[in-house]
Amino acid sequence: MNSNAQPTTKLTFDECWELLANDAVGRLALVVEGHPEIFPVNYVLHRRSIVFRSAGGTKLWGAAAERPAALEIDGYDPRSEEAWSVVVRGDTEVIQDQADKDAVNGLHLEPWEHGDKDHYIRL
Repeated sequence: MNSNAQPTTKLTFDECWELLANDAVGRLALVVEGHPEIFPVNYVLHRRSIVFRSAGGTKLWGAAAERPAALEIDGYDPRSEEAWSVVVRGDTEVIQDQADKDAVNGLHLEPWEHGDKDHYIRL
């Protein structure tokens, strides 16, 4: 145990938003068929929400149910021994509006994996 460990402090909304804006990868937690599932996703921020793309499948099915979900990002600096974690909770929504999809495309949200990731999901 580190005797020099710093006390935990709660980040402000603006600090969390800045950390989210400076990152692009998180872990999405959904409940699918009664079981928790966690997916790595790359994302962009759009209109005070988090947007990611998905192919058809478990992630899309869980998000399409418009259930509560969470996205988590974190970081650690070994030199300063400072760590942080941001957890965003909210409902998921499949984006249907083409203007919203076009706006997100303008933010260069490109999927990591090849294949059709034609579904845009907002948290």
